[in-house]
Amino acid sequence: MTTTTTTTTTTTTNSPFPLTATDLQILSTPDSEFHLLTWSDLRTIISSNALEALKRRPSDLHKYLAWSHEIKAQYGGIVPYVIRERLRWIPIVHQQLEGKGQTAAPRFQHYSKIPFQDQRDYAILVNDWPYGFVEGIRHLVVWSKTPIATEDVQRGGDLTEESRRVIEEFVERVFVRGLEGEGGEGEGGKGGDSARDRVLWFKNWVSLQSVRGVDHVHVLVKDVSDEMIAKWTQRKDL
Repeated sequence: MTTTTTTTTTTTTNSPFPLTATDLQILSTPDSEFHLLTWSDLRTIISSNALEALKRRPSDLHKYLAWSHEIKAQYGGIVPYVIRERLRWIPIVHQQLEGKGQTAAPRFQHYSKIPFQDQRDYAILVNDWPYGFVEGIRHLVVWSKTPIATEDVQRGGDLTEESRRVIEEFVERVFVRGLEGEGGEGEGGKGGDSARDRVLWFKNWVSLQSVRGVDHVHVLVKDVSDEMIAKWTQRKDL
């Protein structure tokens, strides 16, 4: 069960999501004074599920807000842009939620009911707007046509235990074994870390997502070659 804390938020016209007091503080902070997240920091944040601690560096957050404002004006929102331009997926026609006057989240034709079981049901892309990391950490996003089950949004919308198991198996199969195959099983990265120690993953609670509507999982990798990134991001879903 996920425990969430209530945070005061301030909405700005140019922001696609509510900005917390911490976000506003970051925007007023020089890059030189911003703490870049280390691999050790990320381990602690993800293991404790304190995902609200993941922040972009100030200059990147400024750029992201300006970019998102332009995208909202051109596409009507970030989700339509991601679907049309980045994923190039064709959603099933949206339907109105009966009696609520709201549009349901986009849904896509998929081959497996289990997320990440069929390569045609997901896409791995480099994150265009990563968080503020030290050098050597790469941020990938795995987008899923198959819905990923989460808990009730009122409880934060964290993953169910079954979803967590499915994602863990996928990360092991694709990313960890991929690194083992790249450098030889058991061979570590620059710091001598094993393949498993060079991969982290998380899925933002629904309440923390800046891009809602298309299920996705974040994967962080350390000391990985451009060739391996290119291999992972080959599209087999189109």
